[in-house]
Amino acid sequence: MKRRDFLNGLMVGAAALGTSAALRPMRSLAQDSAVKTSPAPRRLSVGYRTIDIKGRSARVFGLVQPDGTSGLALDAGTEFDVALSSSIDEPTLIHWHGLTPPWAADGVPDNPAALLRPSETRRYTFPVGAGGTHWMHAHTLQEQNLLAAPLIVRTADDLKRDEQEVVVLLHDFSFLPAEELLGKLKGNAAPGAMPMDHGAMRGMGGMQHMMSGNDMAGMAMPGAAAMDLNDIDYDAYLANDRTLDDPEVVKVEKGGRVRLRIINGATATAFTIDIGGLSGELIAVDGQGIEPIVGTSFPVAMGQRLDIRVSLPGEGGAFPILALREGAVDRTGIVLATAGADVRRIPAAGDAKGPVLGLDLEQRLRPIGPFASRAADRRFELSLTGDMAAYTWGIDGADGLVVKRGERIEVTIANASMMAHPMHLHGHHFQVVAINGTPIAGAVRDTVLLPPMASVVLAFDADNPGRWPLHCHHLYHMATGMMAYVTYDGIG
Repeated sequence: MKRRDFLNGLMVGAAALGTSAALRPMRSLAQDSAVKTSPAPRRLSVGYRTIDIKGRSARVFGLVQPDGTSGLALDAGTEFDVALSSSIDEPTLIHWHGLTPPWAADGVPDNPAALLRPSETRRYTFPVGAGGTHWMHAHTLQEQNLLAAPLIVRTADDLKRDEQEVVVLLHDFSFLPAEELLGKLKGNAAPGAMPMDHGAMRGMGGMQHMMSGNDMAGMAMPGAAAMDLNDIDYDAYLANDRTLDDPEVVKVEKGGRVRLRIINGATATAFTIDIGGLSGELIAVDGQGIEPIVGTSFPVAMGQRLDIRVSLPGEGGAFPILALREGAVDRTGIVLATAGADVRRIPAAGDAKGPVLGLDLEQRLRPIGPFASRAADRRFELSLTGDMAAYTWGIDGADGLVVKRGERIEVTIANASMMAHPMHLHGHHFQVVAINGTPIAGAVRDTVLLPPMASVVLAFDADNPGRWPLHCHHLYHMATGMMAYVTYDGIG
């Protein structure tokens, strides 16, 4: 499929919605810790929901089970056996982000499967794989209108641990359709509409956070344009469909342990997770275990996931878990609260701007299950490019990304643009083996952030034949050209 064909499929979503009755509001997986099993396929439906955003009613998409539960929770080592149906009035398709299904089940329009038609049901069956915090979402502009949900795969050890599981799905939300947002970014807004202010979030403020030793990633060179942090100012930032005006309050036990499974499902917003005064440790990224890192704040780019284990004090209380928008005062989150705790209002705007995401944490991550040591059979070099004025993005060197089954592949990606790009590879997990030219035995994951002027080297084993997207997980960067394919030899 050519890029133009892909973009045609991508533009399917977020059109004028029909008049079907809304589904009942989602039950959060934060309150649904029991794994359900059945010999029949799990049923999952794409539908409409109505939620309240700052006192306004918003009609959005949802991915729900028959009982209204958002998303799926499955057992590791079992079959992913799901009957996906659509009750919306436009074509759609769902990508199982973090799983490694066969190519035919990947969920990218016409690559190779066709879009799911209204009222159609399609069954997906493949091994679910190992445990992890994953998610599912439309690979169309429908993703902007909240067509996403958690996809949690729990191991036997997860179920035996004496800890409470809380899932947090982050979003950025606009009352405008995605096509209008994209039109504004490209300068094609309707007559009389205000153009998107790209300069509002520019500047050097906070860029010191990008530094790591002699690492100059993220610094604008003399004569070059300053970096852009955010190119859309959204109407709201959500955690489990809610703003801090009315956050989800999760009941927890005094002195207990909580495993936070945090998913950044935002289309164009990076966050830093702030757990406040709680004692916490990062134990997994993108569903893959790491050697624990103790801290109170952890960055998460679009498409990435964090598992953070926190310990609650014996005296109890109310404990906000906040997501701070990169380079801005906006924030969202949930509240963990013990019985009888005083839950106070938390302003949606903080006193300081959220940190700028860099590679400091990435350099410290070490996997529990690293790849076997092996020399690369094939190497590729890619450069991420962009033109903010025209709002076009691309990947130089993407032609010829052809691999053979059984090979160890290394891909060097350098970001030559002045925006950060979270790069996601479908159908595989990779290990980060170098950052800015320095070899590391980094994390195993499926989405890695490339700040401006930074480079990473990714290694993966070509063990899943297909034509697999490698793209920026900023929805509008992907939609305007930052998309490549890793193609197995012999795949048309």
